[in-house]
This record gives sequence, structure tokens and C-alpha cells, in this order.
Amino acid sequence: MARIFSQVDLLLVPSLRDEILTITNFTGHPSLTLRAGFVEVSEARSDWAPDPAHPLPKFSHPRCVPHGVTLIGRLFDEGVLGRAGLALERALNVAGQHPPGF
Repeated sequence: MARIFSQVDLLLVPSLRDEILTITNFTGHPSLTLRAGFVEVSEARSDWAPDPAHPLPKFSHPRCVPHGVTLIGRLFDEGVLGRAGLALERALNVAGQHPPGF
């Protein structure tokens, strides 16, 4: 991680992925997970391998679900992470978006 962060200020990664969670849990690098928008899905999704005996349910109508990203920052540099998160949230214009019914 020291080598990577000698070249970049932060990392933008998919949210809640096993690989980056394992790394940051062991190193203590700060992270910020935020909504990047919404996607419509017509069936339940999982990062786990599908079980043919128990297929994931399909929805009769597509559902609007949040989609997130995670920023990973340098050790003890949470200010950069926070400023980048605010800028990204503004650029994506997602702060006021909510699924129907919320």
C-alpha cells in the first residue's frame, strides 16, 4: 500500500469487494463509501458463486437500487478523502436522489 500511495492520492474502488476490504482491514487505510447513483435490476444479485439448487429470485418489476463506490485514502490523510468524497458527490449529483417511497 505504501508503494501504491506513493503514486496516487486515493483509490476509487467498487464498494464492499472482498479484496480491498481484506487489504484495508489489515492496513487501517481510511475509506469512504458513498452512493454513485442508482441502477435497475430485474433479479437479486450476489458476489457469491450461485447455488443452482437455490437460484436468486427474479423480480416481476425491475427495482431501483443504490450503486456505490469506495474511496481509499492514505494513512492519516482523511481530509483529502473527505474533500474528494464531497466533490464526487456533487459531480454525480446524487445527494438528493432517493428511490420511490423513501
